Amino acid sequence: MAADGAAEAAPAAAPCERGATVWLTGLPSAGKTTLAFALAERLRAEGHKVEVLDGDEIREFLSKGLGFTREDRHTNVTRIGFVAEKLAANGVKVLAPVIAPYADSRAAVRTRHAANGTAFLEIHVATPVELCAERDVKGLYAKQAAGEISGLTGVDDPYEAPADPELRLQTQGRAVAESAAELHAFLTERGLA
Repeated sequence: MAADGAAEAAPAAAPCERGATVWLTGLPSAGKTTLAFALAERLRAEGHKVEVLDGDEIREFLSKGLGFTREDRHTNVTRIGFVAEKLAANGVKVLAPVIAPYADSRAAVRTRHAANGTAFLEIHVATPVELCAERDVKGLYAKQAAGEISGLTGVDDPYEAPADPELRLQTQGRAVAESAAELHAFLTERGLA
């Protein structure tokens, strides 16, 4: 207690101690995961606790058995959001490179974070579908074009781009390091890096 009887304010957490969820949404092969790992490396070097919740890994280990219906995609996204919020509430910078194609699913994750007073930043990795198809890291665009798969987000299944993300990263014509530096600068402005 202060001398006048008023309670002293708790000191603000240092950037390394403040948790947050940084949700990187975008089309398949937009560069979300590559960007998340580049940023994670930089943040760890600065002393931050960081976890990358890769969408593909989560599907394999936490959401195994879910399909790609709208309902299953929503369930997957909200599960990831639940884990992200728990980690972020405990001082971890959570980088979630997850397509999360539907605005209402991302809004549900944001609402959960807000209800618990946990920072949530939606980052739109805004890579044009033509460039994503060129990159085609997993061969999904080629398989869709050959008729081997359907329901590819942004091609024959919807992707609802964020209307008002905290940051929209334009990746076309930029190196990964440039995009990671822009995102790092953004987190620094927010007192998170």
